Amino acid sequence: MEEYLNIRGRIFDIQRFSIHDGPGIRTIVFLKGCFLHCRWCCNPESQSYEIQQMTLGGKTKTVGYDVSVAEVMETVELDRQYYRRSGGGMTLSGGECLAQPEFASALLRAAKENGINTAIESTACAEYDTIRMLLPYLDTYLMDIKHMNSDKHREFTTKPNDLILENAKRLARDARHLIIRTPVIPTFNATPGEIRDIAHFAKSIGIEEMHILPYHRLGRDKYAGIGRNYTLENIEPPSKELMNELLAVVQSEGLIAQIGG
Repeated sequence: MEEYLNIRGRIFDIQRFSIHDGPGIRTIVFLKGCFLHCRWCCNPESQSYEIQQMTLGGKTKTVGYDVSVAEVMETVELDRQYYRRSGGGMTLSGGECLAQPEFASALLRAAKENGINTAIESTACAEYDTIRMLLPYLDTYLMDIKHMNSDKHREFTTKPNDLILENAKRLARDARHLIIRTPVIPTFNATPGEIRDIAHFAKSIGIEEMHILPYHRLGRDKYAGIGRNYTLENIEPPSKELMNELLAVVQSEGLIAQIGG
């Protein structure tokens, strides 16, 4: 067995038969740990690297467990026929896979060396040398850009956006396929002007595709389950009409655009 297959990391879920987070039918591997703490995060149990207890519906479960690359790949390999037929593959999500770069790069390498398409869903909030570790094995980089205003970005995510935007410029040059994804969050960025600013930036650095993702509250019960307050309790998801308006804004910048992804 190749030595890198023994590298271990911490995950909290593997989701098979997904049609999101990359092309085709995919297996999503959710890694523990994140550099940001976005107020709207639908996986708050992903933010801490620590193994946690979460109570939902009166049942308590352990969130987080350690696995080797080889163990993860046993699950990923189960659906090879679906990847082949649909153009799908494996996506690393989280959390933030860049918080576990050795494990993430080894997972991507294992997939690529076995002919499986790869993607990551990532904020790119890390030193570029860390990102560079993953690029040789990466087909699609789904990169979150949440806001162009650094102060507002810090207010809602706990971190400024300077490093993220600088890394976007480098990734536009170095990544095989870079797609910008923007969660649309009322009170944070759900206006035509704010979305236009992101789309204009993306276009200016040579990015061709942008997805806008409507805010939802599907993960709010998890906050109470791990003993945290959900601070967006009174925020309603954006309407279909608003999402279509924002889609038109992105398209007006000359980008390939879609709602969801």
